[in-house]
Amino acid sequence: MKIHVVSKGDILWKISRQYGVSTNQIVKVNGLENPNSLVIGQALLIPEPYLQYRVSPGDTLGNIAIRFGTTVQEIMQTNHLTSPSNIYPGKRLTLPVIYYTVKEHDTLYNIARQYGTTVQAIMQTNRITDPSSITIGQVLRIPQRPKPIIDVNGFTNVYGQTGAQHVREVAYDLTYVSPFGYRMKQDGTLEVIDDTPTIRAAQSAGVVPMMCITNFSPTEAGTDLAHTILSNSGLVEKLLTTIINTMKNKGYRGLNIDFENVSPEDREHYNRFLERAVDRLHREGYFVSSSLAPKTSSGQKGLLVEAHDYPVHGRLLDFVVLMTYEWGYRKGPPQAISPINQIKRVLDYAITVIPRNKIFMGFQVYARDWLVPHEEGQEAETFDMQEAIRRAIQHEADIKYDETTQSPYFRYEDNQGRTHEVWFEDARSAEAKFDLVKNYGLRGVSYWVLGYPFPQNWELLADTFIVRKL
Repeated sequence: MKIHVVSKGDILWKISRQYGVSTNQIVKVNGLENPNSLVIGQALLIPEPYLQYRVSPGDTLGNIAIRFGTTVQEIMQTNHLTSPSNIYPGKRLTLPVIYYTVKEHDTLYNIARQYGTTVQAIMQTNRITDPSSITIGQVLRIPQRPKPIIDVNGFTNVYGQTGAQHVREVAYDLTYVSPFGYRMKQDGTLEVIDDTPTIRAAQSAGVVPMMCITNFSPTEAGTDLAHTILSNSGLVEKLLTTIINTMKNKGYRGLNIDFENVSPEDREHYNRFLERAVDRLHREGYFVSSSLAPKTSSGQKGLLVEAHDYPVHGRLLDFVVLMTYEWGYRKGPPQAISPINQIKRVLDYAITVIPRNKIFMGFQVYARDWLVPHEEGQEAETFDMQEAIRRAIQHEADIKYDETTQSPYFRYEDNQGRTHEVWFEDARSAEAKFDLVKNYGLRGVSYWVLGYPFPQNWELLADTFIVRKL
């Protein structure tokens, strides 16, 4: 997909003509609520002119994929299908295949540049021996670059049927889903959460449910609770038994451990807990992962990071989730929530002590609105990317893009005369984060948190990667 940044005088019809795609396609992939209202600096995804195919009797995704030189998984992701059997005669499918009709003055060189491929690749795909032999009206198959295969996790902190719906909305782009979370209690048991609908929704869509345990709550840091459990071998065994029983009863297939604000003095206790957890859960056939605070060196100080021993987590666990977000904290001053420059610092350290194929990069899917100038005690409002665009349109605010953090932002004045600063994500910042995943060779992406609509992200994710299904 291409990205178009709206400039003065742009209208959707003009943009659609520029790229040779319909306005309806642009509206759909960007989730545009009012196509007639665009703001300067707004990033729009431009879909590729993929082949449209109507399913015939006897068709399966397998034989369609073979016929058009693609894969079942790519067709499923492109069409938001959660099962290969979800097709029927007459159903329209978008196939991730591009055909191009040669026009006057075209050369293979400019066609290759237009689609981000090479002359040699086009020649091989179309069995052309002489690059100057193409003719007006000739139809060429444009070769697609191979997509990396990654895992994608989505945390959800909403329970019941609403949480289940959040999973169904993006299930085609998830490998795992993790309801957050089971909070442990001082006696080694767990608080109860209504996660069954979410687990059932995941299972029906081919998504692996991953149980998450934690030590903190919105009102308690969890430092003392972590010490109580981790320093007592009897409570550790009781907690692990409770976890295993819960996983068996609920249908979980793995565990994520998200212990935060653990005292530095409990670092070794935490490491021993991980060893014991891996020993017991692996014997039962479950995988084990952890969530780690963003850390840039082994000697970094602070309650959030000191007890998180990256080398030990990397050695013992099946994978880790780096919580590379929250620099733009809701109670702090306005700034990018997931700045690329800071994420790189974390990854540069992480890959020296954790295998790359065990690392999930965290990616937040929410925006924030701060009052400026920021005052101590003020808390930013948190909402979804669609609301960020609504506010930019409502207040006719030009969207800026910070190159250092690779993040969009804008300012506006409300009806009380107060100035606001909004930091959010768009197609450009999502693409920058996906480039990190590719360039660092990471296992995948972990989203915090499902339930915040961000259509551009999911469209771009499916266009960039093949999401592994287990």
